[in-house]
Amino acid sequence: MAISSDIKRVVLAYSGGLDTSIILKWLQTELGAEVVTFTADLGQGEELEPARRTAELLGIRDENIFIDDLREDFVRDFVFPMFRANALYEGVYLLGTAIARPLIARRQIEIAEMTGADAVCHGATGKGNDQVRYELSYYALKPDIKIIAPWRDWSFKSRSDLVAFAEKHQIPVPKDKRGEAPFSIDANMLHSSSEGKVLEDPNETPPDYVYQRTVAPEDAPDQPTIVEIGFDKGDAVSIDGKALSPAELLVALNKLGHDNGIGRLDLVENRFVGMKSRGVYETPGGTILLTAHRAMESLTLDREAAHLKDQLMPRYAELVYYGFWFAPEREMLQALIDKSQEHVEGTVRLKLYKGNVIVEGRESAKSLYADDLVTFEDDRGAYDQKDAEGFIRLNALRLRTLGMRRNRG
Repeated sequence: MAISSDIKRVVLAYSGGLDTSIILKWLQTELGAEVVTFTADLGQGEELEPARRTAELLGIRDENIFIDDLREDFVRDFVFPMFRANALYEGVYLLGTAIARPLIARRQIEIAEMTGADAVCHGATGKGNDQVRYELSYYALKPDIKIIAPWRDWSFKSRSDLVAFAEKHQIPVPKDKRGEAPFSIDANMLHSSSEGKVLEDPNETPPDYVYQRTVAPEDAPDQPTIVEIGFDKGDAVSIDGKALSPAELLVALNKLGHDNGIGRLDLVENRFVGMKSRGVYETPGGTILLTAHRAMESLTLDREAAHLKDQLMPRYAELVYYGFWFAPEREMLQALIDKSQEHVEGTVRLKLYKGNVIVEGRESAKSLYADDLVTFEDDRGAYDQKDAEGFIRLNALRLRTLGMRRNRG
C-alpha cells in the first residue's frame, strides 16, 4: 500500500531496539514526518531509559518522547478481566502477547490526539497476528487514523539491508544484532513468548536458553511451596493474607511460579492470518492464577452459570487472540462474565511443586457447597433420596420413547 505523502506527524510504538530505531529513521527519511515515540512499560523486565536516549540520538525532541508506566493499567484493566473468563486460546495458551496489544494501541491513539498526530505506526511483521491486533484496535478507537506498517511497505529484503540502512544513518548496531537472531522474544508482566529460527521445527526440543521466566521443573525445590490466594469479585486481591495491587500481585505470583518451574508451554497454534506457528511460552504467575480462580469458582458459581461460562470461553479467547478487544461482542461477553463474578470471593490454598499447581483447599462466605446435602450421614432430611426416582424417569422419557421406536423397527 502506498504511504500517504501528507502525513505530518506519526506516533511510533517504540522499543528502543534496532528494528524500531530503523523504523523511526525510515519514517523521517521516507515521509519527512515528525516522529513521536511511545514506549510502554508493561513489566517486560528491561530498562526503558535507553529507549529515551536512542530516540534523542535520532533527533526526537524531549516533548515527543513518551515512556509510560502502564503496569497497573495492564493487569487491572486487561489481564484481570480476561482471567475472569478463564480464557485459553486453543485450550492452553494464556494469551500473554495478545492481551497487551489493545492497551498499547489505546495509549498510542491517546498520544496521537494529544500531539495532533495524523498517523500511528507499529513494528509488527506482515506474517503475524500483532499487525491485526494493533490495527483493529486503532480503527475501533479512531476510525479515521492513518496507519503505517513498515514491514509491509518498505523495500528491505534481508537483515543485511536493515543493518546497512542503520549504519548509513549512524544508528548503533549491537554486535549480536548483525546476524540473524536465534529466536524472537516478546515479554511483559504476564508472560514471555519465543518464536522463530531455532524453534521453527516443531519436533525439535527447545534449547534450555530459550526459557527466560522459569527454572526447569526438575531443578525446582524438592519441598513444595504452599500459598493462599484471596479473591474478591473474581479478581485476586491478596497472597497469604497480604493485600496487593493487581501488578504487585502478579509480580509475586511470577516469582513463585519461576522458583517452582511453573508455566512452561510448547505450542503449535493457528494464527489468525492462516498459518500454523510454533511458540514457547512462559506464564508462571498466570498459570497459578488460572488454577486458583477456577477453584474459587467451583465453590461459588452456580452449575449452569459455570457451564455457560465454559461454553463461551473459547469464543472470548478467540476474540482476544484475533484482536477484537474493543469489539462489541467482546464487551457483551465481558458484561456477562463480570456479572457471574459477583460472588466469586474467598481464599484458595495451593501447593506448588516442580511445575505443578495443586489445589489443596478453598473456602468462601459465598460458598454454594452444602454439607447437609452431600454427606452420607444425612440425619436432617435435607435430601430425600426417593425424589431421585422421578427425576430420573422424567429425564429418561425421551430416551425410552426412542428405544420403543427402535424396538418396533
